[in-house]
Amino acid sequence: MAEATVNTSAAPAAATGARAHEPSFVYLVKDALATGAIALALAFPLVGFRTVDRGSTTIIETRFGQMFLGVAVIALGRFAFSLIDAGYARAILAGSGVLSVAWLLLVAVDPGGAAIFPLGWMSWMLVVSVALRAAYVSWGDRSEARGDAVSPGDRVAATVQRLAVFFGPVLLLFAIAMPLLPMADQRWVDLGILVLTYVMLGWGLNVVVGLAGLLDLGYVAFYAVGAYSYAIIAKTFGLNFWEALPMAGGLAAMFGVLLGFPVLRLRGDYLAIVTLGFGEIVRVVLLNWNELSNGPKGIGEIPRPSFFGMPFTPAPPQGVTSFHQWFSAHLWEIGFSPIQRAVYLYYIILLLALLTNIFTLRIRKLPIGRAWEALREDEIACRALGINPTNTKLTAFAIGAMFGGFAGSFFATRQGFISPESFNFIESAIILAIVVLGGMGSQIGVVIASIVLIGGPEWFRDLESYRMLAFGGLMVLIMIWRPQGLLAFREPTILLKPKAGPP
Repeated sequence: MAEATVNTSAAPAAATGARAHEPSFVYLVKDALATGAIALALAFPLVGFRTVDRGSTTIIETRFGQMFLGVAVIALGRFAFSLIDAGYARAILAGSGVLSVAWLLLVAVDPGGAAIFPLGWMSWMLVVSVALRAAYVSWGDRSEARGDAVSPGDRVAATVQRLAVFFGPVLLLFAIAMPLLPMADQRWVDLGILVLTYVMLGWGLNVVVGLAGLLDLGYVAFYAVGAYSYAIIAKTFGLNFWEALPMAGGLAAMFGVLLGFPVLRLRGDYLAIVTLGFGEIVRVVLLNWNELSNGPKGIGEIPRPSFFGMPFTPAPPQGVTSFHQWFSAHLWEIGFSPIQRAVYLYYIILLLALLTNIFTLRIRKLPIGRAWEALREDEIACRALGINPTNTKLTAFAIGAMFGGFAGSFFATRQGFISPESFNFIESAIILAIVVLGGMGSQIGVVIASIVLIGGPEWFRDLESYRMLAFGGLMVLIMIWRPQGLLAFREPTILLKPKAGPP
């Protein structure tokens, strides 16, 4: 009886202790104010002052108003996120959803009405982030109440992967028709080219990082090798784009094999450090080998791709027919426009990206693709199964480098000028961020991440100096809530199903 009495009295005490650890409203307010104080300390020297050139002098201007607005927005955002975690997800979802929709309706009616909100688009992005977080937590609470074993994030990722089979053709048709739409001007086409270039680079790196599980921080080296190989071959031997493209990709693949041999015994952080060093070695060599790469001056006047020998020029040389002249003679009358070359380049990179995607999807189902996935999951078990890790790693590096070389060739012919500054570590970091953010091994995830990381900063150019701040904030939020990537749900390439009926 004594034991029963003790146990009975201990239960309310435990419950009281549990409630005591729950965050109170006062605690949440203090936490938000502390977050605002930290943000103020960081923003005071970085945002509060700005240097402005005024003729021959440089003066310092203050931006305390914008700084305090930004700090207030951060503090309110922290308070909203804390309320979501404290169990008020549905209320926050309703309030933030109504506020974000009202903001959009106000901008649609009066574009100048956005000025009534502090920091404009940045405040709206924070409200949308709060709404998405509240919806995710609310969905997770309902799933947990039902006893679901799969998290909402994995369920969304699996659903998107399945729907990609049906919506993929629709997205492909939109990508094909985009340059022909009435809204597609030079800026839209150039942005599409930029996004598709990084999609192709992401799919190429996905072979190494996503499928084989080899952390590569020097992928920009193969990008640079492809660009310089194409520029040197095209200018020296007078070959066109399609003739020099396979050679540049082959040379990049050779450099991938050269990188693969020294790192066969390395894993994890050590592999990342060596690949990072390889990328820097290639950049420094290009910077100092003047006879080959023209050093820091770069290589200019790189041949542009032509349409079956027809250049995109307003006044072609005598005896040469330009594209708009041939089009006017055989189909209908058009004049020369600079966007014609941009549209042609858009379709070239779209074709190269689609070939990269098709090749990757097909090779995943072959023995070498399954060997990559086995190496990614467990190298020791991979060896026990009789798979040769040496050949598996070398093929992953070579194929990934080949696609990087193809993308570099396109970059060179599009820009018409290349220099070592175009292939620094930041490029490798961006490509790796695309693969990790989209979900390693996910093809559709790379597309979504490329649109977010590459297209997003361009679309939010109206934020001016706060554009990269908003970009970094979104990256931090995604890494906190979904560190494994947006579409990190991976299904086995091959399922071992039992035979039906008796053996």
